[in-house]
Amino acid sequence: MFLAALGTHGDVLPVIALGAALQARNHPVRIAAPAHFRPLAARAGLSFHPIGTEADFARAMSQPDLWHPVRGARAMLEAVVEAVEPTYRWLEAEARPGLDRVVASTLALGARVAQERLGLSLTTLHMMPMLVESRFAPPRLPGLPLPRLVPARLRHDLGRGADRFVLDPAALPPLNAFRAGLGLAPVKRLRHWWHSPEQVLLAVPDWYAPPQADWPAQITQIGFPLADTYGDDAGLAPDLGAFLRAGPAPLVFTYGSAMAGAQPFFATAVALCRLSGRRGILLSGRADEIPRDLPPGLCHAAYAPLSRLLPSCAALIHHGGVGTVAQALAAGCPQLIVPVAFDHADEAQRVARLGVGASLWRWRFTARRARRVIDGLLGSGRVARACREVQMLVRSENGVAQACEAIGGSRGS
Repeated sequence: MFLAALGTHGDVLPVIALGAALQARNHPVRIAAPAHFRPLAARAGLSFHPIGTEADFARAMSQPDLWHPVRGARAMLEAVVEAVEPTYRWLEAEARPGLDRVVASTLALGARVAQERLGLSLTTLHMMPMLVESRFAPPRLPGLPLPRLVPARLRHDLGRGADRFVLDPAALPPLNAFRAGLGLAPVKRLRHWWHSPEQVLLAVPDWYAPPQADWPAQITQIGFPLADTYGDDAGLAPDLGAFLRAGPAPLVFTYGSAMAGAQPFFATAVALCRLSGRRGILLSGRADEIPRDLPPGLCHAAYAPLSRLLPSCAALIHHGGVGTVAQALAAGCPQLIVPVAFDHADEAQRVARLGVGASLWRWRFTARRARRVIDGLLGSGRVARACREVQMLVRSENGVAQACEAIGGSRGS
């Protein structure tokens, strides 16, 4: 079994978790991902092939435009297409058509090329509903706070415009140049082509993203692939555990594993905790983004698996990545989302519809506004009931096990 994943922790950790589960079922697994994730794959016992170097990953993550609500998609795709040929060449050298199966995350486009050129069997793994186009339920676009009453048809047309003027111009010229060298026809629309015609797994349950009549027929929905324990640490650091035990349940603040420029977010977090008198935990791998000399009742941690942390916390305030959303749902933890780019606004809308959280645009995320929203969430019996109900739904599913079953990994070989 060959697995390929590109992106940040939210994209790669579920694939590492899937690889570990498949290997436990006696399927030999090889995984390709950015070099940054080599230690995490090694800890999971997986054979690893690096895509790019550590410096390549750091350069991609440090692009100023990467976390811009509009320009971010272009910046991301420009980095993604650089990995098309290395991913393809890895599969060309090692995978055997007719014998080996490939599972690739959305951005591992080289695997999709290998399916067409080499005849490999491919399952595409999408982590977020925004990746599947629908004229009936179009996603909420980043940087475009449209009123809810805007008709679905108009929102769908705007999404097609984003594809035409942002996504496709960034990805298709270099992708099609590589394809031409292999004798393949050009791709016309990225959002259609990136679905494997064999099988697509959408790793969000149907109660979170209801299936649509115009989705591709080969899509199968599975539960959230919760994978945070495959991250930088499998458990809580002793000092963080001691902090949790030392007082009331704190608020948790995170802006994702790789996001740069989060200083204003964490400065507001400190001001919010001071204003509300609540304790707080600031999660960030970038210590330079955390205010110096934190007051009593606040602490900084570089990483913590949310499945271990959130059950002891009052609420989660975060950027809106789908993996972070899923961890809060699994913990029954109310969440306030401050969307940045990509799918964040779409996930925020889904969380609000479930009744388990709320959102504030970045320019509205002030200590006073956030305090009012959080006090409303924590003081609401309706929110508490919704959190418990959704928590039960998440716990009734096992997205990683469902993925193994769907791709035929239930029996040893």
